[in-house]
Amino acid sequence: MFLSCFQLAAQKQYIQCGRLIDGKSDKVRREMTVIVADGRIESIEKGFLTPENEEDRLIDCRHLTVMPGLMDMHVHIEGETSPDHYLKRFTQNREVTAFESLTYAERTLMAGFTTVRDLGGSGVNIALRDAINKGLVTGPRIFTCGKSIASTGGHADPTSGFRRTLEGDAGPREGVADGVAQCTEAVRWRYKNGADLIKITGTGGVLSMAKNGENPQFSREEMNAIVQTAKDYGFHVAVHAHGAEGMKRAVLAGVHSIEHGTLMTPEIMDLMIEKGTWYVPTITAGKFVAEKAKIPGYYPEVIRPKALAIGPKIQATFARAYKRGVQIAFGTDAGVYPHGENWKEFLYMTEAGMPPMEAIQSATMGGAMLLGMEDELGSVEAGKRADIIAVEGNPLENIAQMKQVRFVMKDGVIYKSEL
Repeated sequence: MFLSCFQLAAQKQYIQCGRLIDGKSDKVRREMTVIVADGRIESIEKGFLTPENEEDRLIDCRHLTVMPGLMDMHVHIEGETSPDHYLKRFTQNREVTAFESLTYAERTLMAGFTTVRDLGGSGVNIALRDAINKGLVTGPRIFTCGKSIASTGGHADPTSGFRRTLEGDAGPREGVADGVAQCTEAVRWRYKNGADLIKITGTGGVLSMAKNGENPQFSREEMNAIVQTAKDYGFHVAVHAHGAEGMKRAVLAGVHSIEHGTLMTPEIMDLMIEKGTWYVPTITAGKFVAEKAKIPGYYPEVIRPKALAIGPKIQATFARAYKRGVQIAFGTDAGVYPHGENWKEFLYMTEAGMPPMEAIQSATMGGAMLLGMEDELGSVEAGKRADIIAVEGNPLENIAQMKQVRFVMKDGVIYKSEL
């Protein structure tokens, strides 16, 4: 796949903004110009400025709303939902997975998401991250856990559902760990393989081939070992959790973020506020699986009851967590639903009571703060990387405008320009 971007030789780029949402302020600035040089934002100026030199480039977004590149903090970039998804585990080689991931990555970037956090795949996600960083293929900036860590039979055990003659003996190298020693080893394997962070499945899940979608799947001692080892290696820990007990164990252990959080209690919310734990809701995935579970044959029968029970609850949990003051970063679980539809999360967040500006901030500075990249990403500020997008209309008046992305720049390179 060749880069479908505009490789610019211009010294500077002048982006004229009809409306500017900077990712930090609650105010919208009108008639501004963002000046980009060497992949970074040089300055933000009042009024519609024009280039000073012939080699500089003018980008006319006077009819659009300009904002920082969006950040989705929970995606699975290697794959995508389909009725034959589970069969592919037996029929599809990783080379095919790698080629398919190129399509998903480009689709994500074209939707305005310039940075994502990939929370589990086969390791193809690490290679894809590196290929994007080298400029070999088109996609968002990726921070990835590589392979998620699960207990035996847990939500991320890659052999769950296999017949016994095929399941083998998955261990820490494959992301399956039982007991303190193996949990420590599993984290170290992620370090060796080049992961950016650790992701564990602290409870049962919806789409795994097991009947329980909420039971705790690591002991307190195992959780503590994972978090301590991760800290030793400079990793954040993200935790898939639907059930309350596994979620509580994770927060008490000191994890960085809770993903999904479906059955989160007020006690857990208060613990998260106390400890500074982030919440990444993934409402879009919950709604998608609940709808597809109504279609016979779309999911295996063991999954349908879980999808119907858990999927519809995430939005209400999000509403309670937001009102209580839990810090929230935008995340959708893309791959569970089709990549490129990440914008729908904005609809569901605002439906649940979050103002449009806060929803946008959760996908800009919220994501940057979760990653610890707030000095580089998340806002349109002088000195930061030039990740900038533009959408039609005013998303603060109609949040559905987040679908209408007309301009995408990452690191000062234009990848989409429908002006």
